[in-house]
Amino acid sequence: MISEHLTLVLLAGSVILLLAVVAVRAAVRTGLPSLLIYLGIGLAIGDAGLGIRFSDAELTQSLGLIALAVILAEGGLTARWDTIRPALGPAALLATVGVLVSVVVTAVIAHWVLATDWRTALLLGAVVSGTDAAAVFSVLRRLPLRGRLAAILEAESGFNDAPVVLLVTLVVSNAWSQSGLWGALGTMGYELAVGIAIGLLAGWIGQQVLSRVSLPVAGLYPLAIMAFAMLSYTGTTLLHASGFLAIYLTGLWLGNSHLPHRHASIGFVEALAWLAQIGMFVLLGLLASPLRLPAAIVPALVIGTGLLLLARPLSVLASSLPFRIPLRDQAFLSWAGLRGAVPIVLATIPLATHSVNGELIFDIVFVLVFVFTLIQAPTLPWVARRLGVVADTEVRDVDVEVAPLDQINADLLSVTVPPHSRLHGSYVLDLRLPEGAVVSLVTRGDDTSVPSLHTRLAVGDTLLVVAADGVREEAERRLRAVGRAGPLARWFGESGR
Repeated sequence: MISEHLTLVLLAGSVILLLAVVAVRAAVRTGLPSLLIYLGIGLAIGDAGLGIRFSDAELTQSLGLIALAVILAEGGLTARWDTIRPALGPAALLATVGVLVSVVVTAVIAHWVLATDWRTALLLGAVVSGTDAAAVFSVLRRLPLRGRLAAILEAESGFNDAPVVLLVTLVVSNAWSQSGLWGALGTMGYELAVGIAIGLLAGWIGQQVLSRVSLPVAGLYPLAIMAFAMLSYTGTTLLHASGFLAIYLTGLWLGNSHLPHRHASIGFVEALAWLAQIGMFVLLGLLASPLRLPAAIVPALVIGTGLLLLARPLSVLASSLPFRIPLRDQAFLSWAGLRGAVPIVLATIPLATHSVNGELIFDIVFVLVFVFTLIQAPTLPWVARRLGVVADTEVRDVDVEVAPLDQINADLLSVTVPPHSRLHGSYVLDLRLPEGAVVSLVTRGDDTSVPSLHTRLAVGDTLLVVAADGVREEAERRLRAVGRAGPLARWFGESGR
């Protein structure tokens, strides 16, 4: 028997999850990243709302980092290499040089304007200098941007978590003052290099294994893909290197490999990433104290304004010089540097380690992310149009497996002709599928073709059948009936049930 307490926890979790899923529709309509709604849910059910008390910063940090790893894996799996490749140079500089410029400028602003000590100023600068993968993916993938702008922003958000995490860890641990500048740079170089190496190696091994091993159930493939991604993350982390960089590269490799059931796997990972986002943002909202937040509004507005109007543009300018990126594109890159879960999760590190001003840093970052995401995200389409970086004719990726079938209320059935089946030797015409169902493709070995009514089926063939929603069950019964009794199944009393 499940205990009553656990049942209540599951009930509350289910209600919150359903509310969060419904909130996605509202977020899409308004153009806001759903993180704002999830943070709001966390605040609403917290100590100042429904009264749920939660103050475990260490647990929040651990779960938040795992959730970020899942989100980065999804980002890599859904990114197209042919789109990302031209953006690698600018994105890599934005994730390294751009981050350093942003940290320095933001730290100076925090030190002189807010009169904070240099350590607190550097922590604030490091925490807020990384863009957020979840926020960028959710907003920018709906914008048809011209050229490689979307790819630069997407790749940057996938790459810059690694150096930002390293900087925050160095400052919190005091290692930066003990090892000196060159020692700190050497540590960062090691962690990034090992993260790249293990991420690519894990992706290659995963491709080799999954393309050669035939798993008995299609649903095992997405589990195996996530297992390889998490092995990459955890193995790299145990070597004291950048697990975030490793898992993103592993996802990028696997997502661009010809793996079995690739679309189904990506759909599963996308759902897992949504679950990670929901849990992480609600938890962060629970951790925040509404009673402390008002005192952080002014510092958050000062630092956020400096970050948006000075630090981010300077980091984009410094990173764009070698690539001659047009000023219009630089302006949009500056405005589109969205902050989200990453800064808030990183702000839990000084909070969990009981660093000086840990609560102040967390509160400032929480308010900054909430306010400036509310300002930036809804205005991105307008800013893009004003700057002339929107390309309405740009070719957009379409998930063929899901999008068109969903629009026409149809299902895609995959049917493999097994040994001793009466489908062997039958013609497509003999199937006599109900109106609204049609065999769209036949795969035989390495060959795929659009069948005619006189295409003859053979053992091992895979048929892709598109069936309208109302005739799916009838089409399945007819296929089973022909498989058992042949084209004259109905005359033999075989119904396929």
